[in-house]
Amino acid sequence: MEPAGTRRLELMVTGMDCPECAGHVRQALEALPGVHEVSVLLSAEKALLTVDPARVDLPALCQAVERAGYQARPPLLQQKTATSLAEQSQRRLTRTLFTLYGLLFGAVLLLIIVGEWLGLLDRLTDRLPWPIGAGLTLLAGAPIFWDVLQAARRGRIISHTLMSLGVLAALFIGQWPTAAVVVFFMHVGKYSERLTSERSRQALKRLAALAPQQARVIREEEEQVIPVEEVAPGEIVVVRPGEAIPVDGEVVAGQATVNQAAITGEALPLEAAPGSRVFAATLVQGGSLRIRATRAGSNTTFARIVALVEEAEAQRAPVQRLADRFSAWFLPVVLAVALLALLLRRDPLAAAAVLVVACSCSLALATPVAMLASIAAAASHGLLIKGGAHLERLAQADVLLIDKTGTLTSGTLQICDVLPLAGMTRQQLLHLAASAERYSEHPLAEAVRQAARDEGVALSDPETFEVLPGRGVRASIEGRLVSVGNASLLPEGQQPAEARNLAAAGKSLLFVSCEGALIGILAASDRLRPEVVEALAQLRALGFQSIELLTGDHEEAAASLAGPLGISYRARLLPEDKIAIVKAYQAQGHCVIMVGDGINDAPALAQADVGVALGVVGTDVALEAAHVALLREDWRLLPALVQIARRTMRVVRLNLVFTLLYNLLGLSLAAWGLLPPIVAAAAQSLPDLGILANSTRLLRQRIKSSPRG
Repeated sequence: MEPAGTRRLELMVTGMDCPECAGHVRQALEALPGVHEVSVLLSAEKALLTVDPARVDLPALCQAVERAGYQARPPLLQQKTATSLAEQSQRRLTRTLFTLYGLLFGAVLLLIIVGEWLGLLDRLTDRLPWPIGAGLTLLAGAPIFWDVLQAARRGRIISHTLMSLGVLAALFIGQWPTAAVVVFFMHVGKYSERLTSERSRQALKRLAALAPQQARVIREEEEQVIPVEEVAPGEIVVVRPGEAIPVDGEVVAGQATVNQAAITGEALPLEAAPGSRVFAATLVQGGSLRIRATRAGSNTTFARIVALVEEAEAQRAPVQRLADRFSAWFLPVVLAVALLALLLRRDPLAAAAVLVVACSCSLALATPVAMLASIAAAASHGLLIKGGAHLERLAQADVLLIDKTGTLTSGTLQICDVLPLAGMTRQQLLHLAASAERYSEHPLAEAVRQAARDEGVALSDPETFEVLPGRGVRASIEGRLVSVGNASLLPEGQQPAEARNLAAAGKSLLFVSCEGALIGILAASDRLRPEVVEALAQLRALGFQSIELLTGDHEEAAASLAGPLGISYRARLLPEDKIAIVKAYQAQGHCVIMVGDGINDAPALAQADVGVALGVVGTDVALEAAHVALLREDWRLLPALVQIARRTMRVVRLNLVFTLLYNLLGLSLAAWGLLPPIVAAAAQSLPDLGILANSTRLLRQRIKSSPRG
């Protein structure tokens, strides 16, 4: 809940290259009076704030960001939901520049190593006076030195602070070529950080770019093309073959296949016809549609998904906070090592090398780059993970608790047993029962009508129709009085033994009578999702110690479902009972996943370490209720989710170990004088690229598609 009198603001922030930059922006905004909460999202290049509008305004927020050394502006909707042609052109130019820069980096590094070995740098020092060399060095590094001074003025030490001290140390002892090379690699490091951050942003940008910027609407009996945010609810939107649907809405005319991969990750298209619900960013194929808009712009399901993926960065994983704490004391330790190298070895070059080789920014990048890569990749496959904290808990989970109706089952009743009595045939029984239920709105009535349709049984219009509340229906069919309902419609003692057997199996029974005589029994049950058996087998293979069904249904229904699946169950549970069960597992030290439909199970989902809502497309309540949302109803996404989480944590641990060992080795070699400042400067820029290469493997994760049918 937001404090009374406050409002949420969004601010676009550019110029951030690493988590350290995001921290500077956050501190600058938090220092303003009237700012209550700040989340700075490096990947989305934005800040989310809760502010008191009476004490702080937008210009003041922008000025605070600019004083910290970055650029700020209010968001534009089209920049949030789509990538323009200009942005695409700029991205191509950036890739080209990075390629050229990489070639230049390799050439300069080779010249430096060869030049140092042949003594060419000493000759350069002799020929070019120190004041000129030092001046050129300071001029080349001026933008970075300015950032360091600005940070120092605010009492902060940044990663380039140490390298800047190394440059000054080299200049002080007359080694201006060494200082110049260090400045060059400071720029290399800055660009490598920018490359790493930009690479992690690309998945989000590709996701956002799927939403169209314009819509074709019917106004004054003509088609008009307008910006998508100007579409009003209720307007008719025309979508032609090959176009992306720009709004959420209901089809009112036309037929087409719709590829919903942008929302659910499902590769196979769905058939859309009048009455079908469709969503923004999905693609129309093989037909055209007219859609009555219900939501447009930032209110669509797709825009909400993009926003949640962006905001996931604010949910920092415990392992990330550990890395942040390590970074906080890493810089003082480096300063201490450099001072010891200077005092004990009397070697200013060794001290300078220590300052230059330290890679504090790579520590800060080790976790978020991997987390964001996995979250973005998962979103493209229909898995919405709301932050790194939930991803880390998923990797630790060992207990799975499952809701029944709408989760383990499809939530749709179907007739599974037809028992004709009194000389009736199966078709005759279905004909009379479905005709009597023709105008009933009860879910069991629809199941009866569907069973008749499946077997090609024609229905008759009832001459009379009466609903018997809590009991069933009574209708006159072809001159005969037919009743369909529960056992209360039967005379005392007329329930046959077959009915008791079906009820013991957890099925819902409908008794069909004609002129007061029982002529048949229909048994209905909720259908188990077809992929559940395979998914549970995969989860057991992943090491889940306990898998348990939690339901408010009676014992027989729970047992009939849990028994064949080989899982335990608890029946007749209230919402508070489910919460108590989750707490009991947590008290025993288990990490609990709770899977539900995201609406009725919201309290238990919130209590679990990870609450997973299944099949929540278009449902705001469900999207908000859980920590993870599966955007299509496919149980096989759940083991895939756990595998993604565990793979991500392996990458994070590898990033952290690599960074720590790299720094330890570099500092040790530099302190003992075995790593010249020039080589130390080159070495300093490499860990970021290593983390980038390791983490972006997560962007290529593949997830099995759901079964159809």
